[in-house]
This record gives sequence, structure tokens and C-alpha cells, in this order.
Amino acid sequence: MYNKLRNEYAFIRKVVIITNTVSFPGLLDRVFTLDRAAFSVFGVDIMWYGIIIASGFCLAGLYASRHAKEYGLDSDFIMDLLIWCLPAAILGARVYYVLHRWDYYAANPGKILAIRDGGLGFYGGFIAAFALGYVLCRVKKKSVTGTMDIASLGFILAQSIGRWGNFVNCEAFGCETGLPWGMSINGLPPVHPTFLYESLWNAVGFLLLHLYSKKRKFGGEIFLLYMAWYGFGRMLIEGLRTDSLYIAGTNIRVSQLVAGVSFVVCLGLWIWLRKTKNYKPLTINKEDEKQ
Repeated sequence: MYNKLRNEYAFIRKVVIITNTVSFPGLLDRVFTLDRAAFSVFGVDIMWYGIIIASGFCLAGLYASRHAKEYGLDSDFIMDLLIWCLPAAILGARVYYVLHRWDYYAANPGKILAIRDGGLGFYGGFIAAFALGYVLCRVKKKSVTGTMDIASLGFILAQSIGRWGNFVNCEAFGCETGLPWGMSINGLPPVHPTFLYESLWNAVGFLLLHLYSKKRKFGGEIFLLYMAWYGFGRMLIEGLRTDSLYIAGTNIRVSQLVAGVSFVVCLGLWIWLRKTKNYKPLTINKEDEKQ
């Protein structure tokens, strides 16, 4: 109950306060002032969160374009994916978040479209992007599994960068901690910097998956490993957070449950496929992989 009340407080607070102070008392004798707004255009604040998220997607797009041939794709198709799937991901993430806070938004319907106030759920964006990506693959006759693999690498790269938007917003932090790297926000007791945990976890995951991708055995393998890697990390880290979305009427965290199921199912399926070799081997020309 305490975490839920703190969750609601943080949710309301973040749409009001635009400047915060952050310190790491166990590591540094310094206080950082973080302004959520980077600059203004015609009186409209442009937020660091949006800039950081956009930077992550751009780098993911550049990576995917650079390695598209290794997955039987081309850079033009990668651009089509970005143009169509990015808006779908934002819409899906917003719908996911609103549905899980429906009590608040039902009483404040005017806030449903106020995306600048915050409120995006990763899994909603993930589902929407992959669903539309599947349709684009069918329409343009591209490899579905190849697209899933390269998109997974792009996703985890973007996530490792995007989590720093949470740092600037002073959100997505964890419970109180006495660890040396505990983060104090506005002079309050230090908390787990869970944004950092997930950023580092995803960065390591991206590096490992990138290296392993050269030895993948079947289409969709990187996708399965991504879902298992991200799911395991998110399952653990989500347990530390104080802003989790809960299944209505329960103490079950939505993201923790979804992450745990993803980890078990995808890792189990990957192990089964590798052991039984019940998959269609890759047939991409090796010369293409070298280009």
C-alpha cells in the first residue's frame, strides 16, 4: 500500500515540477540541478526526455540500416519501419499507460492526450511497433524473422539510451537504499537509480547480442534472446521501482509479470529449438553478411 501511495504521489508530482536537484551522497559531494526542459520554441518547452528518446531511436535506426543486409533486408525498408513504427510505438505506449491508470484518466479525460505530462508504457509501444512491423513485412514481402532480429537489436540499443530521459525527469527510481551509489532527489533519502540499472543492463545486452548475431542459427533467434535478456533484467529491476503499474485490485506489478513470462517462455523456446534443431537454418548469402 505504501508503494502504491508513493507511486501516485510521484505520478502527480512529475507533471508539476520541471526542475529538480540530484546528488549521490555516497559517491560525490556535489548537487546537480536538472531542468526537464532543454529549450523553448515559441514559448513551448522542448523536453530533454523527448530529445533523449529521439536520439536513441535515431542511433537504433542507423545501426539497423548499417546491418540490414545481414538479415536479408535493405536500408530503405528500415527507414519505412522507422517512419511507420515509431508513431505506432508512441501511441501504443500511451494507450497501455492510460489503460493501467484508468481510474485517474476516467476522472480527467482531458489528460488522456496530454502526453507531454508523461506516461508511456514500454510493453504497449513494443506490441504496437512489432504488430505494425509484421504487417509491413507482409505487404513488402520482407523476412519477418529477419526484421524481428534487427528490430530487437535496435530496441535494446534505444532502451539503453532512452532510460537517461528518466534520469533527467527524476522518475522511474527505486526504493530507499544505503548503497554508495544511492541517488538523492531534492534532498530526500537516497534511492536505487533503477534507470541506471536498466540502462547498463540493456547496454551489456546489446553488446552481447550484437556479437552473438554473427553466429545465429535461425531467423528469430536474436528476438528470442532479446526477450529473455530484457525480461530477466526488467523482472528484477521492476521489483525495486516505486512507480510500477499494478493489475487492478492486486499487488502484482504488470511489467514484472510480463517480463517474467517473457523470460521463461522465450528462453525455454530458444533452448528447445537449439537442442532439437527444429528450425529452418539461415540461408542468407555469407557474402552479403560481409558487406
